[in-house]
Amino acid sequence: MDSTTQDFQPRTFSIKLWPPSESTRLMLVERMTKNLSTESLFSRKYGLVGKEEAHDNAKRIEEICFASADEYFKKEPDGDGSSAVQLYAKETSKLMLEVLKRGPRTTAEPEVPVVDTPLEPADTVFDISGGKRAFIEADEAKELLSPLTKPGNSYKRICFSNRSFGIGAANVAGPILESIKKQLTEVDISDFVAGRPEDEALDVMHIFSKALEGTVLRYLNISDNALGEKGVRAFGELLKSQDSLEELYVMNDGISEEAANALSELIPSTKKLKVLHFHNNMTGDEGAMSIAEMVKCSPNLESFRCSATRIGSDGGVALAEALGTCTRLKKLDLRDNLFGVEAGVALSETLSKLPDLVELYLSDLNLENKGTIAITNTLKNSAPQLEVLDIAGNEINAKAAQALAECLKAMQSLKKLTLAENELKDDGAVVIAKSLEDGHSDLKELDVSTNMLQRVGARCFAQAITNKLGFVQLNINGNYISDEGIDEVKEILKGGKNSLDVLGPLDENEPEGEAEDDDEEEEDEGELDSKLQGLKFEQDE
Repeated sequence: MDSTTQDFQPRTFSIKLWPPSESTRLMLVERMTKNLSTESLFSRKYGLVGKEEAHDNAKRIEEICFASADEYFKKEPDGDGSSAVQLYAKETSKLMLEVLKRGPRTTAEPEVPVVDTPLEPADTVFDISGGKRAFIEADEAKELLSPLTKPGNSYKRICFSNRSFGIGAANVAGPILESIKKQLTEVDISDFVAGRPEDEALDVMHIFSKALEGTVLRYLNISDNALGEKGVRAFGELLKSQDSLEELYVMNDGISEEAANALSELIPSTKKLKVLHFHNNMTGDEGAMSIAEMVKCSPNLESFRCSATRIGSDGGVALAEALGTCTRLKKLDLRDNLFGVEAGVALSETLSKLPDLVELYLSDLNLENKGTIAITNTLKNSAPQLEVLDIAGNEINAKAAQALAECLKAMQSLKKLTLAENELKDDGAVVIAKSLEDGHSDLKELDVSTNMLQRVGARCFAQAITNKLGFVQLNINGNYISDEGIDEVKEILKGGKNSLDVLGPLDENEPEGEAEDDDEEEEDEGELDSKLQGLKFEQDE
């Protein structure tokens, strides 16, 4: 056997899965952007994220997850990178879900969880919320929370969300939290007892509450804990010691009338409060009275969210009156309640007292024409600076279109307008679209889906936005637009300054559908087209 044969060694090939190529990373960003900005169950509940915001979030998520996975890969350089890829994918999915659940970000006040954008150096933020939800017991708690026990640590912001603490883990966490409570300024203990029996969950809350009693917090998040009155009172020591809070989140907590009363009773002062969010609770009218009392005592409030809380007319009127004291309010979100016309009229009187309002979410409030007209007449004169207006799902028809159009004509800063799930039909569409055609250079999103629109209405809205530079999405889905009408919309968009990319999905459009009669003879398309010429809007000087 010669030396050449003796020296021969079979070659082995290894495929490295990490790091991904730049093109793969860019492709992931685009895929996430599409997923985040496409209608889904989450968007219907929390609101649809616009394409620009979706892209910004996708890019940020990819960068965070790539850095995390790359750091993990460096610890296993001899591996093929499959573990890093799995971590990359898992963390990406988790952060995307957080963005979807958060809904569209406000322009007035960015609502970003502690985990996403630390406002201080990383060593001041302690966050164990990453990864899958997990049950935490004593031994794991000791290891997980060990960084908090190191002498001289500078942690000011802690996030224990997405970890379910048992009684053993809570007994470990209690003394540790008590030892650092003087340095804490922000605490996120949302979703930290999931799956625990009620008695154990209440005991855990009490241990954390006792440990954190006396902290001087600016931010407290106790959302997603199915609190009810018992849970609120389990946090009694903590809540009673807070008189400097600037942000308080009590969302998806089963806040009933009794729980709302307890919350109002326990928190000694809300004078410094800037953000107060009660989304998705079972508060009702009586509970709304207690929330209204908190709002009255919060003169510095800038962002108030009380959506999906089962509040009816009486509670809506009480909240509307209380909000009149919050003259610094920038974002107001009252979506998905049972206000009705009376509360809508009361709210219209309050809106004139809110000169800094930038975002207003009033969808699904049963406002009808009368409530809508009252509100838009006020906004026309008091909120020309408004950037986001959502009045979807309020049974608005063409009779309110002129008042709405005059209001929109005054709102030249508008970036997002949502009129979905109303009954505007082509008659209302013609009037409203005309009000948007001139000016409105900042408009990025227009949602007029599910409005019984046909060919003329769709064309009008397409014409209104086709020459607006930077426009992102026109949603005309769920209407009765003929195939010819869709073709005309596409031609209008092609002929303008935007591309077809701005046209949203049309999978729920019914080309053969017909708008219901209103017992009035429908005008034909030629007559509707004539309305486009010479439409005037009355405005106060």
